[in-house]
Amino acid sequence: MFSKIREMRKIVLKELEHIPKGPFPQGELRAIYWGMRMNSLGKKAKAKKTAKEVLEECLSVLKKDYSDFEFEYDGKFFNRKD
Repeated sequence: MFSKIREMRKIVLKELEHIPKGPFPQGELRAIYWGMRMNSLGKKAKAKKTAKEVLEECLSVLKKDYSDFEFEYDGKFFNRKD
């Protein structure tokens, strides 16, 4: 059990290298991404999502409150063309 969680954490930490740290609300993107991505990798996940799908979901949620903020992330890594 713990090895599965450790493996999930490794995956998410590696992916977070492609979402820069930064002041609020950039930090909120990283925090929300962590939670949603861990959930998407867990055995109780309703649907397996890719890193790109999780990032897009996070951006969708955050854009409601921070519509003018340009969140930073590695678009190439997440296969996004924006």
